[in-house]
Amino acid sequence: MTQTTHSLAEIAALLGGRVLGDADTRIRQIATLDHAETGEIAFLTSGKYRAQLDATRASAVILGEAEAEATVLPRIVCANPYAYFARVSTLFNPPAALPAGVHPSAVVGEGAEIDPSAHIGPHVTIGAGARIGAGCIIMAGCSIGRRTRIGANGRLYPRVTVYHDCVIGDNFIAHSGAVIGSDGFGMAWENGRWLKIPQIGRVVIGNDVEIGACTSIDRGAINDTVIEDDVKLDNQIQVAHNVRIGAHTAIAGCVGIAGSANIGRYC
Repeated sequence: MTQTTHSLAEIAALLGGRVLGDADTRIRQIATLDHAETGEIAFLTSGKYRAQLDATRASAVILGEAEAEATVLPRIVCANPYAYFARVSTLFNPPAALPAGVHPSAVVGEGAEIDPSAHIGPHVTIGAGARIGAGCIIMAGCSIGRRTRIGANGRLYPRVTVYHDCVIGDNFIAHSGAVIGSDGFGMAWENGRWLKIPQIGRVVIGNDVEIGACTSIDRGAINDTVIEDDVKLDNQIQVAHNVRIGAHTAIAGCVGIAGSANIGRYC
């Protein structure tokens, strides 16, 4: 398969920034300064890596305005080199496309609505009354509970479990082993034993949220557990019942969040 290349001029036209040096330099992939080869573009985010910039074999580099004249290599100058690197990497490494349609081994419950553009992989189960939005990719072995709603362009990697009645927005990503909507740990002590409290709330997730592998988000005991827009959760995080996480917050791996905690925006 022929690998796609873009000139620096084409990249800048798509993503912004200004080109210094040979704008016709063609790029096939992104790399770090110390590992880049011909045909690759590297990036400098800190002056402490200037020595690597001087020694790099990259065909071009991404720099901030303060470093614009730090090299004679062809370069794209921009306000935020790290964010620009992320966009260039996405340009050269888009998510794999999968064909629309429902695999013959999938089990779809009565009244479930699946947009014709969605991909439903092998051995997926979709509960009665669930709704799967346009462009969703639900990979092998996922389980979607009854009446759960997933918006457009979701991507669920193999063996993600979403329980009943959850509400998930657009552009959702969940990695393998994630569990959304499991029971919160609600118990009442009575006569020397534990009495389980039914967990009747939901998990409500906004747009542009990403959930890492083996992360679990418990449903609310009575009210909902809420994950607002653009929240990014790493692997192996526990979000207990009735937690609210504000928009644009990012949480690294192995964090445990106790029930009813309220975390603000941009944390």
